[in-house]
Amino acid sequence: MASISTASSGFTAEGKNKGYGSALALLTSLFFMWGFITVLNDILIPHLKGLFDLNYTQTMLVQFTFFGAYFVMSVPSGWLVSRIGYKYGIVTGLLITGVGALLFLPAAAIVSYGLFLFAFFILASGITILQVAANPFVAILGRPETASSRLNLTQAFNSLGTTIAPIFGSMLILDHSFSDQASEAAAVRLPYILIAGTLFIIALVFIVVKLPVIKGESSSSGSSSIWHYRHLVLGAIGIFVYVGSEVSIGSFLVNFFHLDNIAGLSEAQAGRYVSFYWGGAMIGRFVGAVIQNYIKPTKVLAASALFAGFLVLMTMMLSGQFAMWTIICVGLFNSIMFPTIFTLAIDGLGENTSKGSGVLCMAIVGGAIMPLIMGAASDAIGIQLAFFIPFLGYVYVLYYALNGYKHKA
Repeated sequence: MASISTASSGFTAEGKNKGYGSALALLTSLFFMWGFITVLNDILIPHLKGLFDLNYTQTMLVQFTFFGAYFVMSVPSGWLVSRIGYKYGIVTGLLITGVGALLFLPAAAIVSYGLFLFAFFILASGITILQVAANPFVAILGRPETASSRLNLTQAFNSLGTTIAPIFGSMLILDHSFSDQASEAAAVRLPYILIAGTLFIIALVFIVVKLPVIKGESSSSGSSSIWHYRHLVLGAIGIFVYVGSEVSIGSFLVNFFHLDNIAGLSEAQAGRYVSFYWGGAMIGRFVGAVIQNYIKPTKVLAASALFAGFLVLMTMMLSGQFAMWTIICVGLFNSIMFPTIFTLAIDGLGENTSKGSGVLCMAIVGGAIMPLIMGAASDAIGIQLAFFIPFLGYVYVLYYALNGYKHKA
């Protein structure tokens, strides 16, 4: 999944340069956890669809609510972290995320879809605070020249979380038969109790462990308008459609693999195959980091968008196992898109870099809007043809890689 990157140049760490390894390990656990929690949505979506007898549009309100929190909470999260500091910002984010996880218990007890959606919003609000607070820590923990390497490492563990979550969720949520609606709703309790407990333990560790103090360097926040930067504005659209395309595909995989003309898998079986989609993104991040040392990032981005679009197109045209594996393989080419678009979009912004970063982070709301559009399309023409929504997203990313990234007056 997308992780918000933050440049290291605006922050300094007070104290001696030691003990950073343990601090980085703690921070890496955060990236793993929010990746795990985010992709667990892909397992809950088919479960809640059956539980509440929803159509696809109604079901995609899960992603709309979850990723909508990024848009609503990004600015308040930045204000909060600036007031209480990065360490306690992380603690606050962990506690709010844990409370969001516990809200799944009353939602399951009274079998309320509205309360489930509220729980998703609180959960994502806490994750937004974590993202705003954790990335600067990673960026400054060590030598500046290795900051990018550290961010790639933590994002790889984010992908590890997204790979494991579908297997975990399938075993505890989908791989059961239920006698009534109440027992079906109750299946979500154990996973989210475990998640909440883990988050609270991590929060306690952050409270008691001494971490470097991060202070922002005094610098101009940028006085000129950022909207005249063509490559930034087009890059924000790129982030919007990339995140929207990735989340749209992941959200529909279980239901797609369940179709008789595709694989006819049970929901539990299909849920396990979702791990291959997100696992491809994890592998792609490691491979992409190496490739971009030898090939221009714009060329790697263009090739990734081209292959991803082609695979989605093949998914729409094929059937059976071929269609299943072509859409799974899209995950491999998703991997480098977010960090590459992000880097290209903030290039040359100077004192306006922080403003530009905020715009790009808010563009993650594409993960809320595009799945909802794809849900409406699926209700109208079926899931397979509705994949034209992410296909169009990859076409735009290809345009950005070829032309949109260029600086023009």
